[in-house]
Amino acid sequence: MASASANAYLQNFLGRVKLQQLVGPVLILLVLSMMVLPLPPFLLDLFFTFNIAISVVVMLVAINVLKPLDFSVFPTVLLVTTLLRLSLNVASTRVVLLEGHNGPGAAGQVIDAFGHFLVGGNYAVGIVVFAILVIINFVVITKGAGRVAEVGARFTLDAMPGKQMAIDADLNAGMIGEDEARSRRAEIAQEADFFGSMDGASKFVRGDAVAGILIMFINVGGGLIVGMLQHDLDLATAARTYTLLTIGDGLVAQIPALIISIAAGMVVTRVGDEQNLSQQFIGQLFDNPKVLALSGAIIGFLGLVPGMPNFVFLLLAGGLGFMAWETSRKQAREKPVQVAKAAPAAQAESQDASWDDVAPLDVLGLEVGYRLIPLVDKAQDGELLRRIRGIRKKFAKDVGFLVSPVHIRDNLELKPNAYRILLKGVEVGQGEAFPGSLLAINPGRVAGQLSGTATKDPAFGLPAVWIDMSLREQAQAFGYTVVDASTVVATHLNHLILSHAAELLGRQEIQALLDHLAKEMPKLVEDLVPKLLQLSVVQKVLQNFLEEGIPIRDMRTIIETLAEWAPRTQDAEALTAQVRIALGRSIVQQFYPGGDEIQVMSLDPQLERILLQAIAGGGDGASIEPGLADTLVRETAAAARRQEALGLPAVLLVPGNLRALLSRFLRRGIAELKVLAHAEVPENKIIKVTSIIGGKA
Repeated sequence: MASASANAYLQNFLGRVKLQQLVGPVLILLVLSMMVLPLPPFLLDLFFTFNIAISVVVMLVAINVLKPLDFSVFPTVLLVTTLLRLSLNVASTRVVLLEGHNGPGAAGQVIDAFGHFLVGGNYAVGIVVFAILVIINFVVITKGAGRVAEVGARFTLDAMPGKQMAIDADLNAGMIGEDEARSRRAEIAQEADFFGSMDGASKFVRGDAVAGILIMFINVGGGLIVGMLQHDLDLATAARTYTLLTIGDGLVAQIPALIISIAAGMVVTRVGDEQNLSQQFIGQLFDNPKVLALSGAIIGFLGLVPGMPNFVFLLLAGGLGFMAWETSRKQAREKPVQVAKAAPAAQAESQDASWDDVAPLDVLGLEVGYRLIPLVDKAQDGELLRRIRGIRKKFAKDVGFLVSPVHIRDNLELKPNAYRILLKGVEVGQGEAFPGSLLAINPGRVAGQLSGTATKDPAFGLPAVWIDMSLREQAQAFGYTVVDASTVVATHLNHLILSHAAELLGRQEIQALLDHLAKEMPKLVEDLVPKLLQLSVVQKVLQNFLEEGIPIRDMRTIIETLAEWAPRTQDAEALTAQVRIALGRSIVQQFYPGGDEIQVMSLDPQLERILLQAIAGGGDGASIEPGLADTLVRETAAAARRQEALGLPAVLLVPGNLRALLSRFLRRGIAELKVLAHAEVPENKIIKVTSIIGGKA
């Protein structure tokens, strides 16, 4: 009964614990047990063979990964394999010292084979070979790999802010989604952790090489003492027996260590993630027929020199010549055949003009020079096309309506690398982009200068420089935001679309928006347009919001408020004021995303009275006295700069009947200024005035 219960418990436990989860703990316990428990020679042979096999597996995995993060467990693998070799050294030392007097095979066949077959049974040769292997591993491979990992960790950490800003720029431009941005940020953090771990793990391998040297001397000395004092062997016999066993033990441990060190060097020195190491090696080293032919000619010339091994040199020269010929033939076969374009047929005789000749202007247009055509060519899967689709999708999600498609065409009158953005046929932005190069944007604080073509970011006017692709890591380490040519154009286009959102909201877009809303709230939309308001009034109200950078996503609240106030007034400005009060919570949240306190600028009470009298007398901004207008703009701009220096939004809080006037008047000279009315601030918010305009702060 107890046995059945135990079996049932064991089966239940194994069902809940996956076999893969037991591999790690079992392996570590096995490694530790080898250090304290005596092992028979057969098990030693098995574990030594396993050590060699696992090192070969690690090296083959390192060769075939596409990028270092594909083998992110490698630092832990280095630790485990180092512990395995050290535990085998302890176990083999125990066997060598206890059973070495019985002959070379007493410590197992693997140690015997490495001690006799590989070095011919000559312990002097064995010591030299062992020393050379340790020097290669310790001085060359391990030290170099450790240095690369150290520098890689430092540059990766230095480049993290620039990479994060590049991800944020792509996210804000709508080129990637939240999930992809989150994935990229996690990959950047994982990359920094990986190189940092590799920097530390390389010390394990170096320590293993030092331990191998010390263990060899300890084993030789201990073998002489045990052989001469305990087993009555003469000095020559004890030296030959125990030295050969120690050399075999050292070689069987150092060869896997050398393989693991080579794998570590391959992982940390990888550049590029499109091909594995073998493909990169063959493709970049033996893919140029001119280089192969020239190398074959040089080797062939050396083979003709008297006294040289002519046959070997000429044989190798012939092989290089054949490789050059075969590579040239292969490249010729793979070269795409240029298909001549057929001559255009004779055009039909010109006909009279018709209405078909009157083409409407595109709402949004993008014209590019001929060198930018690959970025927008569907046949070449242009990257810019995908980014523009992402921009429109993100704009619709964030702002609240679908912007018109962007019509793209080439313009031979532009410079080869130039582009321009048109709004209803009028240029609103222009710039240059260089495919194959990167734009390094200076966000304000960088650690160094880059070599390249100095320019300015076309979207925001920040200082920037066009650099070669190979300088990406250096630029990111200096703190630059690095983007490619398609991202430059897409970011510029996105910025202009957001800036001109009000102009892009035409009657056709309004009607499409209302038709879409009518599917969810048909009665509400039907009662508003055209029963209560004309479509043009609704358009004006929504444009007022977009002109001040406020999204119109909450259309339910907007329509309900318009329906409530439309019977009382048809004035678009008055309706806008009422809708702003209804949307006050979301408007304030846009400027102050967290906290119950809002820090704002305010007007001096005397200045408020003067402005209210100006409105009562004239009704618009033109009635403000010129001197007062200049003073108002100057002091507001200074207060806005102080707000930004404190890390606060430039928000001016005024009475409701002054809000629209001051917003239109001050926005012309202070683009970043936002004007709120008292009634728009929710009751649960605490107002803190940081600056008073027209009086003492």
